[in-house]
Amino acid sequence: MTPDHDPLYGFGSRRSIRRYAPQAVPASLIEQLLTAAIWAPSAHNRQPWRFAVIQTEAVKHRLAAAMGARLRADLAADGAPAAVIEQDASRSYQRITSAPVLILLCLSLEDMDVYPDAARQQNEWVMAVQSTAMAGQNLLLAAHALGLGACWMCAPLFCPDVVRQALELPAAWQPQGLITLGYPAETRSKTRHPLAQHTRYY
Repeated sequence: MTPDHDPLYGFGSRRSIRRYAPQAVPASLIEQLLTAAIWAPSAHNRQPWRFAVIQTEAVKHRLAAAMGARLRADLAADGAPAAVIEQDASRSYQRITSAPVLILLCLSLEDMDVYPDAARQQNEWVMAVQSTAMAGQNLLLAAHALGLGACWMCAPLFCPDVVRQALELPAAWQPQGLITLGYPAETRSKTRHPLAQHTRYY
């Protein structure tokens, strides 16, 4: 299916791309993606999203190495075989370091409401998570529309302290997802469950 014949305005042809051409992504396109991201809806219109754009090779490798060390430690604690640990860590390292651009999505509760009870405060945090995820989806769809490939990696959720330290992030920034980005060097095909399988009409 091509975007020109996609009834979902091109969204139905978006795929998670993990292999990229070495071509640099112009700064103007990155700014367009971030602008699309910040026009996502957000709880109370507080816009809790934060973005760290990573293009410097040394920083990519530092982040990948730090995350890989935590991954190895976690898998070793799980009792995973050494070969599996090395395979997973190497794959993660390659995905992070081979992408021309990394965009780390974080949330901040600095401008969100504060409640005296834990239940409502948890809901407020979830609302910030949802808002940040919607910004990420806007970014992914904008990347596809601009001819770029991208993939959302959830790995920062498993090591937020490591990510924060590797990038020297502000203390209030909570890492949520890492988007790898570049010009696609692969094509991918995926399917979806039938709509009726997950839908009820009332």
